[in-house]
Amino acid sequence: MQLSVKPEISYLEKLLEESSKAVSPTVAPEFPLNAKMATWLQQVRDRAATWVRELSIPTKRDEEWRFTDLSAMMKLGFQAPAPVNLDALNIAPFILPEAINSRLVFVNGVFAPKLSSVTDIENQIFVGNLGQLPSKYQERVGNYLGQQPGSQEVFTSLNTSGLTDAAVVWLPKNQVVEKPIHLLFIATQTEVPILTQRRCLVVAESNSSATIVEHCVTAEVICPEAPTSHPYLTNTVTEIWVEENAEINHTRVQRDAGAAFHIGKTAIAQAKNSRYTCNAIHLGAKLSRHNLEVAQMGEGTETNLYGLAFIGNEQEADTHSSIILNHPHGVTDQLYKCIVDNKAHSVFNGKVYVSQTAQLTNAAQLNRNLLLSSGGRVDTKPELEIIADNVQCSHGATVSQLDDDELFYLQSRGLSQEASRNLLIDAFGAEIINKLPLTSLQNILKQCVACKV
Repeated sequence: MQLSVKPEISYLEKLLEESSKAVSPTVAPEFPLNAKMATWLQQVRDRAATWVRELSIPTKRDEEWRFTDLSAMMKLGFQAPAPVNLDALNIAPFILPEAINSRLVFVNGVFAPKLSSVTDIENQIFVGNLGQLPSKYQERVGNYLGQQPGSQEVFTSLNTSGLTDAAVVWLPKNQVVEKPIHLLFIATQTEVPILTQRRCLVVAESNSSATIVEHCVTAEVICPEAPTSHPYLTNTVTEIWVEENAEINHTRVQRDAGAAFHIGKTAIAQAKNSRYTCNAIHLGAKLSRHNLEVAQMGEGTETNLYGLAFIGNEQEADTHSSIILNHPHGVTDQLYKCIVDNKAHSVFNGKVYVSQTAQLTNAAQLNRNLLLSSGGRVDTKPELEIIADNVQCSHGATVSQLDDDELFYLQSRGLSQEASRNLLIDAFGAEIINKLPLTSLQNILKQCVACKV
């Protein structure tokens, strides 16, 4: 008797096969990986592929995915992307003036040096791809790449199984980067759905600091037959190590095309007295999922997690966050806001765990949702587990609509009903957008929000 294979397993096997096709030498000849590093990377890929073969695509039967349905994604046969003509890409709309010469560009997960410029980056600091990594860092990268907790999760393992290239930001001790670093990840659309996997590694050694913008977009190909609404799958993993007394201000913007599927992981490890801020903006994709995981590795850490999603039509945006506090004197502040219009669906699941050893912790978590339509849906589940007895912790969630009194007040001052509505929506989102460290990016995203209103 032959046993049938679950569709979730067979589908994942096909994705693994396409992931392996994308494995090709991407190392710049002038910066070759040493033999030890190349062997280690192959071992990492093989180990991840083994993990993938033991897993399956999550379904709504899985607790962590019970609000998010991947069945629409599983109807599509994603393939490894073909090489792209970089001269046919228009990236001008995505260039940020504050980071015009501190920019790395990746197209479908592959480094594009001709579109990148890092002339504003000081020599002591490394900003480049995995192939350009100096030998002194190649010897140490194995301590960081793929070493965050949660590396055996299904989509993280799938990403690692096809890992040949990555955006790398390495800050040596005591180095402060004045210019923001722009990591621009571009996906292209073709008539054949493609699987794009990208990887990012940030290592901030002790007493270093930087501002990093991770920007995921879709670029139109410059030709009359340019596709406008073809699906693709972006599977992304970002690992950030913030060592003692270091600071990273991280902005993550997801603006994938409307037919795209986006699954992302951001994993952060914070050492003693380190500071990390994440501003996560979700505007695109048919379905997006962001797993944000913070592990406290020493006392006195400061963690700020801010997020905004604005979704409409039948979009789904799912944010799962996890903050594990195992040391005393930690401070965390989390505010995630979502604007839901039409028949869109927002999911937020935030977990904060305070262990017995994390005394004198101060943790706050709040999820606020603005529902613009009776057809929209919000599933929110803030979670707080406290074992320690000397802490200050709070969490909560709200789901509300536009306030009639506020609308009436604005209209009584001469604004139209539409202008009053738009003003209140803009104000709701501005609380998060105004936290972004780049004025140009604030303006771009405010225009994006205005277009969706």
